[in-house]
Amino acid sequence: MELFDVTIIGGGPSGLYSAFYSGLRNMKTKIIEVQPVLGGKVNTYPEKVLWDVGGLPPQQAQQFVQNLIQQANTFSPTICLNSKVELISKHDDMFVISTNTGEVHYSKTIIVAVGGGILNPIKLEVEGAEKYEMTNLHYTILGLERFRNKRVLVSGGGNGAIDWAVELLLVAKEVVVIYRKEQLTAHESQVEKLKEHGVQIMLNAEIQSLLSNDQKTAIQEVIVSQDGETYQLEVDDVLISHGYNREVSLSFADDIQPQRKDDYYLEGRGQCSTSVPGIFGAGDIISYDDKVGLLVGTFQDAVLAVNNAKLYIDPQADKYAMVSSHNDKFKEKNREFLKRSILQS
Repeated sequence: MELFDVTIIGGGPSGLYSAFYSGLRNMKTKIIEVQPVLGGKVNTYPEKVLWDVGGLPPQQAQQFVQNLIQQANTFSPTICLNSKVELISKHDDMFVISTNTGEVHYSKTIIVAVGGGILNPIKLEVEGAEKYEMTNLHYTILGLERFRNKRVLVSGGGNGAIDWAVELLLVAKEVVVIYRKEQLTAHESQVEKLKEHGVQIMLNAEIQSLLSNDQKTAIQEVIVSQDGETYQLEVDDVLISHGYNREVSLSFADDIQPQRKDDYYLEGRGQCSTSVPGIFGAGDIISYDDKVGLLVGTFQDAVLAVNNAKLYIDPQADKYAMVSSHNDKFKEKNREFLKRSILQS
């Protein structure tokens, strides 16, 4: 049995920054992530450009994730991938974490950083649709280049769908958007970009059926119904963005069940604490007044959660970590960094 100071459930941005900061605070740290890779939901839009992270120039999400992972590994936390936490219980002063792999982990504190849970895209409910998932039916975009000079049909009207439609304008020959409701629900500025580019937007419309090519390997035409009429659209690719089914990725023993909001989110009790001492939250999973639902907000959550986990273990500890410019843990790392900078220049 190996006991950790803090175990972070979830390897997205909030979990990764929590791992970095807990290492900074000399805490023995573990991350448990259900997916085979770290990065969380950011991995679903790798080529999206992020502009709103303080101190960073605009960069693609995939580069942002790699930077986060590198930072999280600064103090060599233990990382367990492909592990779904099924139950958290408590024995005396120790949390016991059981996973689907049969492994059991032990920790003094817990930081829950599972975001919106395990996200599974809502599939297109059209007969035979699944057979095209290996060719030209997509539920996310892993690279824009494959859509160059293609005719792409985007089904969906929320932020995810419209953001992708805007990104596709950079490479696609033609983009068509269909949405089953009377009005798009995405950010107005993104919708305006589509209109400025003359994108065909079909409202009160949905996919009725799919017609394959002669080889029966890919979608060639999509039958769309709109206001009682049907239309046959020739396509090269179809992108479905109907949202996600959220699977709650963990549960708690009855005697340490945290208070929830909307039957899912952890109810914050200040400083990213929950109603259960020793269990903290960071990122989308924790709810409190004045919550900042941005990446920059998730970093503050991580700092608060780690600092309070530290105080839970050692009430005499400093309330905050020393800033990096004066922190002894970085003296040697600073020398290495400056040496590399001089050699590169």
